[in-house]
Amino acid sequence: MNNDCIGVGLIGVGRHGARYAQHLVQDLPTASLRAVCRRHPEQGFHISGAESVKVYGDARSLIADPTVDVVVVVAPPIYASAICGLAVQAHKPLLIEKPLATTAPDARTMVRQACEAGVPVMTAQTLRFDHTIQHMKTFQPCIGHSRQLDLEFHIERRTTAPDHADGYGKRGAVLEIGVHMLDLVRFLTGEEVQAVECTMDRHPPSAPETRAAIHLTTAGGTTCRIEIARVLGSRTGRAIWIGSQGRVEADWMQRRIRCVDHTGVETMNAEPPPSQTVLSTLTAFLQAVKTNSPMPITGEDGCRAVEIADACYRSAQAGGKAMTLPLEP
Repeated sequence: MNNDCIGVGLIGVGRHGARYAQHLVQDLPTASLRAVCRRHPEQGFHISGAESVKVYGDARSLIADPTVDVVVVVAPPIYASAICGLAVQAHKPLLIEKPLATTAPDARTMVRQACEAGVPVMTAQTLRFDHTIQHMKTFQPCIGHSRQLDLEFHIERRTTAPDHADGYGKRGAVLEIGVHMLDLVRFLTGEEVQAVECTMDRHPPSAPETRAAIHLTTAGGTTCRIEIARVLGSRTGRAIWIGSQGRVEADWMQRRIRCVDHTGVETMNAEPPPSQTVLSTLTAFLQAVKTNSPMPITGEDGCRAVEIADACYRSAQAGGKAMTLPLEP
């Protein structure tokens, strides 16, 4: 590996993967996009400045390419476990888009394989790099002991390919977008989730869910209420975090945040700057590789989020019955 320029192989160049590709080509001088992998390699790869990028039709060939030092995976998560196994065998660090896998057993296997081989894995829980979310976390000392966290995440419905849900193991909104919220519980509070209750409008695998109401309890005693939905309207992303000494309210879509003390007096009102979360994720990953430092969001972090999602699905199938973590295999 050239310490000044890291060779990157990108697996998946669909709508979201294209964002990664643009940043790798245009915004990251410490990286060189050497190869991409797509389902239809005959379509080529057309981004200005990336004319020399190789196009592969299978992940094995891309990972075996000697010019590829690290692998970035933005493919449907159903393929993540197999891709991880190939990269681990080749001893190439990985950045894997969330969710890390479609099931907790697959996620655990990926983390174990990488750990045993000493291969770094980072989970691209990109919302952690949102400026509003990061600002929110800094107010934890101000609000005191964490008591309650309410999260609402609505994303517009969109037309997808007939096999889109197959890429998520027939699962829907909780795994595809809600996994951001499941990760935020751990990121913000620093506490592990202990119990999960969930109801959904549909039950995979018969049909992917579009709405879910989730109630979590952490080992530290924080109660969390999460609402996930695909809606006809515009996106919303809001949080209210209540502690023993005050509360912080945030809207990461509108980029607003305010803090109120226990007497109701507003102590802060801010509008954080716009975020480029994918660029920040890539930058953090490449920096960790270059300096041989721990990944800022580990494979274990990604695995925990998938485990919580698994508990949500089990609870919903059982009519909202509480599930205790860690789950039985």
